[in-house]
Amino acid sequence: MKLKVLGCSGGVGGQLRTTTLLIDDDVLIDAGTGLGDLNLQSMASIRHIFITHSHLDHITSIPFLVDTLFDTIKEPIIVHGLAATIDALKTHIFNNIIWPDFSRLPNSDSPVMKYQVMQPGETVELNNRKIEMIEVNHIVSGVGYRVESATGAFAFSGDTTTNDTFWAALNEHSKLDLLIVESAFANKDITLCHLSGHYCAELLGSDLAKLEHKPEVYISHNKPGAEGQIFAECQKAITTHSIHPLSTGHSFDI
Repeated sequence: MKLKVLGCSGGVGGQLRTTTLLIDDDVLIDAGTGLGDLNLQSMASIRHIFITHSHLDHITSIPFLVDTLFDTIKEPIIVHGLAATIDALKTHIFNNIIWPDFSRLPNSDSPVMKYQVMQPGETVELNNRKIEMIEVNHIVSGVGYRVESATGAFAFSGDTTTNDTFWAALNEHSKLDLLIVESAFANKDITLCHLSGHYCAELLGSDLAKLEHKPEVYISHNKPGAEGQIFAECQKAITTHSIHPLSTGHSFDI
């Protein structure tokens, strides 16, 4: 199983791209601005998108993807997410005001995009990969995902702050090779972390101690301009795991 990071920043500017993870060549976790760097052939290979939550930096490229591929899509792209996330897409994006309703185009019997509601704890199996949805704690309904194949397993926290659900779900499994987890703000913004549902180093360090596995840990979703400070604080706060900064272009064989 191959994982490529198309975007992992908390914002944009220069080479920064928002959250987009590509599994092999056909599955996305989130579809932020990083998706736009793929060529048309690579975009056409995408068959499934698993969304962590409804915030714009994680969904912004879905409308452009289906519109770009509209004439060439042979079977619908499946968009997986919580019911609340799917409802947000229907109500606020694909509503024929902000963007056409591609779940009914070219017609409702043969659309280019379909929604698939998932619930935390549910697992979808795709070509020998198991993708499990895990509840997290964000300002809107949010999830992370654990992805397992015959060769390994990784997990992605999505956007979250202090919680027990994500860590407990990961501990139920026998292995975890790689963890991508957010730390959006510096410790000085810990009050903002509580209000907005994000980690800082102090909060993340306390939660990572709950994880029984010892994967390589990569820190994502940093506030632009504060990446160095955030990672330095993570190095001090996290003593239980080996950590690394994550950047667009990172690739992993799992």
